[in-house]
Amino acid sequence: MQKIYTGKTKDVFKLEDGNLVLKFKDDVTGENGVFDPGANAVALTIEGVGKEDLKCSKYFFELLRKNGVKTHYVDANVAENTMTVLPCEVFGKGLEVIARFIATGSFIRRYGAYIQDKTVLPETFVEVTLKDDQRNDPPISKDALAMLGILTKEEYKELKEKTKEISGIIKEDLAKKGLTLYDIKLEFGRHNGEVILIDELSGGNMRVFDGDSYVEPLKIYSYLEKGTV
Repeated sequence: MQKIYTGKTKDVFKLEDGNLVLKFKDDVTGENGVFDPGANAVALTIEGVGKEDLKCSKYFFELLRKNGVKTHYVDANVAENTMTVLPCEVFGKGLEVIARFIATGSFIRRYGAYIQDKTVLPETFVEVTLKDDQRNDPPISKDALAMLGILTKEEYKELKEKTKEISGIIKEDLAKKGLTLYDIKLEFGRHNGEVILIDELSGGNMRVFDGDSYVEPLKIYSYLEKGTV
């Protein structure tokens, strides 16, 4: 197994069969030593966080598989903190796709003159941002993505449709646990020319509430273990 990449929260290894292994680490992003899943730099180490992220990712990827959604997920070894995935080509230098159900966070910071915080949106709002730490992950339009050769307009349409489908499945499952999904961040890539979901599906990818109380990312899996309410 050959190590090919060292990331902020995961290391990547290549297997002889061409598949990849993601090794989840206990390093987390944040600022000034405070955990923040939306930050762009590693701030501290929290023992056990890698395993919790992996368990959450395993749960949701296997949920999507049961619902017929193709992803890069192959299997996971929780004891080893590893997840085996299909090799995929990222779009450009990487994109993040956010599905929003309730207005909050950066959505309010941008559009707060027109909408109040925690307003339920009339439909799933999907937006794409570039993975670009230097420029604080700027939003990018469909036309700009096509003009810059990052993905075609047809791929953008497919990406948007898949985002709504995937986020809807996860939202419905969380609702069965008594939780409300406000928004979720996904990543996609190409595998044999097909657009599929990649990366992880941990608590740090989503903003979840239990009633009016925010659920810390590292506590989401404890709700998933409890089953349907």
